[in-house]
Amino acid sequence: IETQQPRYLSSEAPRDVQKEIGDLVAKNKVVIFMKGVPEAPQCGFSNAVVQILRMHAVTYDAHNVLVDEELRQGIKDFSSWPTIPQVYIEGEFIGGCDILLQMHQTGELIEELQKVGIKSALMDPEDEKK
Repeated sequence: IETQQPRYLSSEAPRDVQKEIGDLVAKNKVVIFMKGVPEAPQCGFSNAVVQILRMHAVTYDAHNVLVDEELRQGIKDFSSWPTIPQVYIEGEFIGGCDILLQMHQTGELIEELQKVGIKSALMDPEDEKK
């Protein structure tokens, strides 16, 4: 059995949560910060975002803010947006559940995904030809 060495906070460099978040949102075309995980969202708003992205068959990175208090506060500071979930497309903050739902309903989400090279499963085959 391998034992881990204790980590002493005093010897560690301070965590740069803002840089971490910047790196996370740059890693994938679509990134969400949510409560819970996609397979088991822990709030209705996070669940709604997951369902919307699932309908569009979008691959994304998800980060559970409930397991990391610094990330939970840090993402709110990063975006200047007070609530979770938060959705990023191509490193740009898009919004939370209400905005994503509105974009989904108006068709704007399909367009935004298309701009970054993601084909939505809900795209009309006629639109593809344009």
